[in-house]
Amino acid sequence: MPHYENEPTINREVTTRDWRDQLFEDDFVVLEGVLSPEKAQSYVDRMFQWLETFSYGFRAEDPSTWGEEHLPAHIKGGMYHGYSVQHEKVIWDARTEPAMLEAFSKLWGTDELLVSFDGMNLMLLVTSMKPSEPWPHVDQNPDRKGMQCVQGILNLAPTRPEDGGLVVLKGSQKLDELFFKAHPEVKERPTWGPADWFGFLGGEVAWFEQRGCELIKVCAEPGDLILWDSRTVHYNKVPSSQNFRAVMYICYTPAGFALQENLEKKAGYFRQRFGTTHWPHANIFHYESKQLRLGKEDSFSRERPADEPEETDLLLKLAGVVPY
Repeated sequence: MPHYENEPTINREVTTRDWRDQLFEDDFVVLEGVLSPEKAQSYVDRMFQWLETFSYGFRAEDPSTWGEEHLPAHIKGGMYHGYSVQHEKVIWDARTEPAMLEAFSKLWGTDELLVSFDGMNLMLLVTSMKPSEPWPHVDQNPDRKGMQCVQGILNLAPTRPEDGGLVVLKGSQKLDELFFKAHPEVKERPTWGPADWFGFLGGEVAWFEQRGCELIKVCAEPGDLILWDSRTVHYNKVPSSQNFRAVMYICYTPAGFALQENLEKKAGYFRQRFGTTHWPHANIFHYESKQLRLGKEDSFSRERPADEPEETDLLLKLAGVVPY
């Protein structure tokens, strides 16, 4: 694994007397009502409209078309990362919502932010979702010290215990470094994914639970913002209900965290409409992967968004194209 030195972080030891204290203590927090229910519903409508831009026969008003045969290719749990979805106008409009920016500005103590080029999740009827095992993981390499990335989910539909959504292992961040010290062999394991991603095996999750960590299915209302430390063990749960899930994965970090080479790469990826990772300032890479539908390579190809974003000054700064 690479070694990281002198990287920026945030001081979790300072008491803030607001929601940040809960984030620092529990490793996650739900900020209620960041967007109004009406605004949240408008984004859901536009996400469904995006599905209708494909030629597979999906119709938002007809649930009989919500099965796999009418959907474009996605990965586990309804996550969409292909088709330049990361740069659809609907996602960029959400990224530039003032309340979203305000939350992350408060967290990091700066208005000069970069945003991740991440995707979205439309998890429809449970009958259209294949059963899957949990894939508990962290998104920050233990050689990175301190809080350097706080991930965000803009929740757009009701999320109850039985619905699909985020599961976190509460308190696991505090044991993250200890786990890797106690299990040095895992650093050489091929389960290390790209850059900072690491997947845990079942017994390794039990190691955390035996030390007091608790698996929690995070519940939220439309318009809520879910935040969690990237060092926290977490995964995405397929629903046991018939309720659909609609979220966008949106994360911001200070522009000052980014190396110049990563800013240049990020700007180039924006121009090419490439997606990257959960990280706004690091892990700037794009990898091609086959989009599979019904077990076969997807015949549909899209290299630009169906609806291009408006390239405002704010958007270009968040994208790393224009400096602050």
